[in-house]
Amino acid sequence: MQSENNCPGFQHTLAHEVSINGIGIHSGQLVQLLLKPAGPNTGVVFQRVDLPDKPLIKADVDNVVETTRSTTIGVGAARISTIEHLMAALYANEIDNVLIEIDGAEVPILDGSAAPFVEVLLKTGKQQQSSKKVYYTLQHNIVFVDDDKKVEMVAMPYDGYRINTLIDFNSEVLGTQHASVKGIEDFNEQIASCRTFCFFHELEYLFDNNLIKGGNKNNAVVVIDKVVSKEQIEKLSKYVDDIDIPTGIGYLNNEILRFDNEPARHKLLDVIGDLALVGIPFKAHIIANKPGHATNVAFAKKIKEHLKKNKFKADIPVYDVEQPPLYDVHAIEKILPHRFPFLMVDKIIEMTPQYVVGIKNVTYNEPFFQGHFPGNCVMPGVLMVEALAQCGGILAIPKDNPDELYDTYFIKIDNCKFKQKVVPGDTLILKMELMNPVRRGICEMKGTIFVNNKIAVEAELVAQIVKRPKKND
Repeated sequence: MQSENNCPGFQHTLAHEVSINGIGIHSGQLVQLLLKPAGPNTGVVFQRVDLPDKPLIKADVDNVVETTRSTTIGVGAARISTIEHLMAALYANEIDNVLIEIDGAEVPILDGSAAPFVEVLLKTGKQQQSSKKVYYTLQHNIVFVDDDKKVEMVAMPYDGYRINTLIDFNSEVLGTQHASVKGIEDFNEQIASCRTFCFFHELEYLFDNNLIKGGNKNNAVVVIDKVVSKEQIEKLSKYVDDIDIPTGIGYLNNEILRFDNEPARHKLLDVIGDLALVGIPFKAHIIANKPGHATNVAFAKKIKEHLKKNKFKADIPVYDVEQPPLYDVHAIEKILPHRFPFLMVDKIIEMTPQYVVGIKNVTYNEPFFQGHFPGNCVMPGVLMVEALAQCGGILAIPKDNPDELYDTYFIKIDNCKFKQKVVPGDTLILKMELMNPVRRGICEMKGTIFVNNKIAVEAELVAQIVKRPKKND
């Protein structure tokens, strides 16, 4: 791995391990986190090192067990709460893989925002990893509505990550507030420092129910939207020291907000942190009206279900018929030894050092249809595999010297699956990916044929590339 500040095409982890400690807002306990680099495709994983078996809990929406006042994940009896601020910081700063050792049941609240986490991540830095980071796109709008809570959320297809939020607590102090980010890269400056908040009239209930034991005026914004009596202050004085008696509505101790719409921005922060639990990188424009942890999680589950169902579509190469091919059939004939009626690739539309994409147009005039199910034309599966092999040959066969010609011979075919039939009129998109570097003329590739946005064939192919002797040899 090499150090890299910003390479969105690849996964990233931390440059080195780093510790963070602080008080849990609900538990009131001092907690220490140790963030460690993790391997590709690990994701964000917490480990309760204070428990006997040191259980691992993946930060995934499927592991959410509680959403009262914060987001809690758990496996078995192990729990970790208030993960949303840390998750937002990790997601916004593109830390894909990290192991978080924690010696308590709650992530520290710090100053009530994600800014302290961001500061630590930026100082620590990140490392680019060898595995690619694939962002998935939505196939259509994903809508979540909770009529009881008057919540409405929608994720729309979008080439980026944009979020708009609206909050309305029917509060004279807060009013109706909006917040937005046009891209996740704006998070650190515009959203990260925005603190959690609650209403003054909620404090007594929260303290009486063993919540916000670690809450104080330094880690939350307290909104006063009703006149507070001296008796209320006296009740709370046993929990919180140094409370000024408010003379009207506003913010406790005349707190100065970091932004005019800091509460709405914090709700946007929570949305980012909770949607990071989808666990699959995706692009979308999110609009969230009156979001909260419970509805954020329910929305995240709906997004994840959609992405899992349509995940493979992100891997389907785009075939634009108006774009000229990299190789037309005449150029292909200069590389492959195949000729009519056994040349199964019409054009090559994309090629990198790791994969190649070709096209085969199937027509009624194919010679094999004369004898393969006359009256019920179906392309033979073996010829589809042959088409994949020929496409892979375009990538694997050396092309440095046009005077040198090569033949390819099958050695092995594994895990071959035929998932749908191919008939006249179909267009095959052939994709071949190197599974290992070509060594001593042995080429191992994974092949996939896409037809009508569906997988028609999958197979793992091994072939030998052999230099063809010249006629005068």
